[in-house]
Amino acid sequence: MKTILRMYEQLHWANQRIIHTLQLRDNENLESYRLFSHILLAEKVWMTRLQGLDYSHIPLWSDSDLEVCERLVHENEKSYTDYLNRQAYLDLDLAISYTNSKGIKFTNTIRDILTHVALHGQYHRGQINQQLRMENSQPVNVDYITFVRE
Repeated sequence: MKTILRMYEQLHWANQRIIHTLQLRDNENLESYRLFSHILLAEKVWMTRLQGLDYSHIPLWSDSDLEVCERLVHENEKSYTDYLNRQAYLDLDLAISYTNSKGIKFTNTIRDILTHVALHGQYHRGQINQQLRMENSQPVNVDYITFVRE
């Protein structure tokens, strides 16, 4: 559980760094916003799945602006922090059943879902950094080792 908790500390740190960088930019990069909102919406969808709640109303892709992204950053951090604090004494290998966005049913462990969410965000933050590079902007260092060093 300690490793997952640390992964989520880094996830929240990385989301904060991305939102801060996007807010400071003079020009709007709609693809970066779209990728970032996808990370945040996917985090929200997975949390509702973990909680056994209805998530059919949450889109996975949206043209959200930075205000919506900032709100989601804070909501997701609170949701995952609360969830992980409650899970500290539960079995991470407990299976959760859900239906994906294409209507296909799956069952995965809490551990695998939490690991997926953390890795999924890193993948798309890399894509955001690629967008920034294409605009001759400095990419955001969201490497785990940088998080640990700070």
